[in-house]
Amino acid sequence: MPRIKSAKKKMRQARAHLEHNRAQRSAIKTAVKKARAETNAESVRAAMRALDRGASKGQIHRNTAARKKARLAKLLKSKTG
Repeated sequence: MPRIKSAKKKMRQARAHLEHNRAQRSAIKTAVKKARAETNAESVRAAMRALDRGASKGQIHRNTAARKKARLAKLLKSKTG
């Protein structure tokens, strides 16, 4: 446990950030799963927005977001024709 006041504050902030980022990553995963299940343009668009937002905030890696977006687009294209 930290003894210095600033270290205690940093630990509190880190815990809060961890919880927030974990919730955001979970929401991204849920959006992607929903898009894969429904495979319609609206749900895919929402998942892509969530991936972009997560990548821009550093919650997921930008290459991971790009890979998932490409796979969703490919899936959508194959389903719609």
